[in-house]
Amino acid sequence: MHEFSVALEICRIAEAQAAPRPASAIVSVGVEIGEGNELVVDNLNFCLETLLSSPPFEKATVTMERVPGNDLRVAWLEVDDGG
Repeated sequence: MHEFSVALEICRIAEAQAAPRPASAIVSVGVEIGEGNELVVDNLNFCLETLLSSPPFEKATVTMERVPGNDLRVAWLEVDDGG
């Protein structure tokens, strides 16, 4: 399943960008998916929700938006800074 490997990479990117905070500080992840991209969005969403709801992320959510083009990118992160 190609979407699972893509979801793993999205989680890796989110965790790296949130450093030095623990992955559990990530509240939500925004992903932009190009309309020409051949990913099955429902499958990717399922994989991301599963990965982000388990350790080390602890209940982070995902928001996906379709955009023109073929790109796929982590558009934003919401991180709990404890403040």
